[in-house]
Amino acid sequence: MASRLKLFLPLFLFALLALFLFRGLSLDPKEMPSALIDRPLPAFSLPRLDGEGEVTQSDVVGQVSLLNVWATWCVSCRVEHPYLQQLADAGVPIIGLNYKDEDAAALDWLGELGDPYRVNIADRQGSLGLDLGVYGAPETYLLDAQGVIRYRHVGVVDERVWQGVLQPLYRELLAAGGAP
Repeated sequence: MASRLKLFLPLFLFALLALFLFRGLSLDPKEMPSALIDRPLPAFSLPRLDGEGEVTQSDVVGQVSLLNVWATWCVSCRVEHPYLQQLADAGVPIIGLNYKDEDAAALDWLGELGDPYRVNIADRQGSLGLDLGVYGAPETYLLDAQGVIRYRHVGVVDERVWQGVLQPLYRELLAAGGAP
């Protein structure tokens, strides 16, 4: 009897492996959960990209805003940049987190492409990025007026992402009392 059960062991293992593979294929590879959702933005004190002082957590709270992680070495960030400028021109407050980048290159980039950011944080060593759990750039966090992270988007923010995901959440937070 035991020897007959051994014959079915490979079939059982194959079925189990197939189940795990099927589960993996059904997951969205762009969806990266964040342990910081519904938690305050981590405390930090980092220099401004323009060299005019420091930025702390308290400097970036008080209104619903986007925190955009970007860098000049990031090809996708260049694709995303014109749409961020459109959002900023429409009044959406965006905080920039220049991630593991050279200040001079970042300032040249902003001079050439425009600056959609209300303030730009120079995260040269990636310390705030590490605290946020940044995988790479671009990443965008939706912050409520109290500085609580309400949503995280990994990848380019474009019209589809804004209209389908971020804008409804942004409007909901504004309606809850976080008007810019």
